[in-house]
Parts: sequence; structure tokens; C-alpha cells
Amino acid sequence: MKYFLTVLLLCIFITSFSQTYFVVRHAEKQTTQSSGATMSSNPPLSEAGKQRAEALKDLLQSEKIGYVFSTNTVRTLSTAEPTKNYFNLQTKIYEAEPDDTFIAQLLSLRGNALIVGHSNTVDDIVNKLCGSVKLPANLLDSAYDDLFVITKKGKTITFEARKYGNPSQ
Repeated sequence: MKYFLTVLLLCIFITSFSQTYFVVRHAEKQTTQSSGATMSSNPPLSEAGKQRAEALKDLLQSEKIGYVFSTNTVRTLSTAEPTKNYFNLQTKIYEAEPDDTFIAQLLSLRGNALIVGHSNTVDDIVNKLCGSVKLPANLLDSAYDDLFVITKKGKTITFEARKYGNPSQ
């Protein structure tokens, strides 16, 4: 009986852990330089984007973020920076095209994670983490206020689409 209770408590303890992934597209990027010239393929955030990055940090302050992931672009790194700094973390870089190895890395984490991607990769990350299609297509180019929350508790995965910061234009 004592062995049974120990195993039962251990099973309850193990399955009570949950893992939450917060997946966002980078915040608004600057589209023109002050001279009116078109920006490079690696632009910084606009003022609205900087405000959105701060809003993301404010939203996640109570979420005990243990990991921050970003592609190696100025706009994704800048979106992650306020949250990374708040939790005193290092940003882990992942490839622009998230592959199964990256998803396996995320699924093996013990702690909540922020993942910052792009309009054409957020859907891939969300769908692979969920194990099913939750986002049928890339995000719209004008969509910056989407926050996708995937929670894994044992073998159960839940998905929630939220908005954050000022509404996108």
C-alpha cells in the first residue's frame, strides 16, 4: 500500500507540471529611413514596435518566463529584449525556418518560454507545438498584436489566441 501511494503521488507530481509557450510575431518594424529611403531586410523596430515590445514584457511579468527564443534579426531580438531583460535571461537564437529539432528542444524545456518569430513562421511553430493545425496560414503582414499561448500539461495541450498591446492597424 505504501508503495502504491508513493507511485501515485509521484505520478500526480509529474503530471501536475505545465509548460507554457508564448509565441508572437516581432513587433512593428521601421519601413522607411528618415530620408524616406526603403529600409534594409533587417530593419529595427518603429516607435510603435518598441511600445509593443514593452507591452509584451508587461503582460508576461507574472508568467515566470524561463527561456526566450528569437531568430537572429534586429526586429525579433528587439521585440524579445524587454522580456529577456526583465527576467535576466539570455536570448537563444533559432534558425529562421523552425525545424523539428527546434520544436523538440522547446517541448523538452522545463519552464515557460517566449518565442519571437515572423509572419511566415509563427503558424509553423504554433502548429508543431500543438501537434495539429491551429493557424491555417501565415499571419497577415499588418498583424502585430497576436499572442498565441500553448500550454502543455502532461499529454494535454491547449491553445489560446489572444491580443496584446495596441490593436494592429
